[in-house]
Amino acid sequence: MRGGEELAASLGTDRWKVFALFKWLGNKRLIILMSGVIFFVALIGFSFGGRGHMSWPEGFVKDTVTWVQGWINKPARAVAGLFEDIRRMSVLYEENRQLKLTITQYAKDTARLNDLEAQNKRLMDALGFTERQQQSTQYKYRIAEVFASSPDPFNNTIVINLGEKDGIKANMAVMSVDGLIGRVVTVSPFYSNVQLLTDLDTSSSKAIAVTIKGKENESYGILEGYDREKGMLIMNKIPKVDTLEVGDTVVTSGIGQLFPRGIQIGEVVSRDEGEFGITHTALIKPFTSFNHLREVFVIEVPEL
Repeated sequence: MRGGEELAASLGTDRWKVFALFKWLGNKRLIILMSGVIFFVALIGFSFGGRGHMSWPEGFVKDTVTWVQGWINKPARAVAGLFEDIRRMSVLYEENRQLKLTITQYAKDTARLNDLEAQNKRLMDALGFTERQQQSTQYKYRIAEVFASSPDPFNNTIVINLGEKDGIKANMAVMSVDGLIGRVVTVSPFYSNVQLLTDLDTSSSKAIAVTIKGKENESYGILEGYDREKGMLIMNKIPKVDTLEVGDTVVTSGIGQLFPRGIQIGEVVSRDEGEFGITHTALIKPFTSFNHLREVFVIEVPEL
């Protein structure tokens, strides 16, 4: 009996040990987890401590992570920089376009301003000229704008923006502020064609009777030609005894009533014997330029 009791006691002790072992194994996961947490917290505290020197595992991990971050950041920064450069180029392109438009508009405005200032000066000069002329003569001066001119050097006409509705008639004299430029040859309701002095010839319809300013009763001649090479008007049929001299001012004489009397034409630059030696001829430098005419005056003579 005693042996049986000892066996039972031995078996009870072994059973308790087995139970304790299983219980310990059941808590092992919890123990491992708690140990890991404690180790991790200790590692964090150790890493963020006030140490001036890292252990070699820490240094290795830090250097590895830093190198990988730098390797990843370089292409990222390059791509970001590329997009930034593209954005800047787009902004610069738009600014450059706006600047070009501004410069172009400024150039247009400047050119228009210069043209308006020049036109204003010409009109002021024309107004002063008209007032002076009206004080010295009874003629009426109708200012007109040159609408068109022929590019053909042998078609010496211009078109002005006055016509029949404005009272313009054929054969009216036309001048600039400097002097006579020609006469009206054809008229339409709104425009007129003006034949320039550069188209003078010996025909009676184009020749102009002239004299010398201040010597109206002593000098006489006929403008009946234009020397294109020299840019001079040709005055013929000057009497040998005529007092005409170089430097004199040639004006219309009013003979023939085609051109009114006293309109300045040009200055005498030379005087020579004519072709047959009976009369003399002279070269006259026109006061006005026949190129780039802008504003002109049509002269209306009061009817007697």
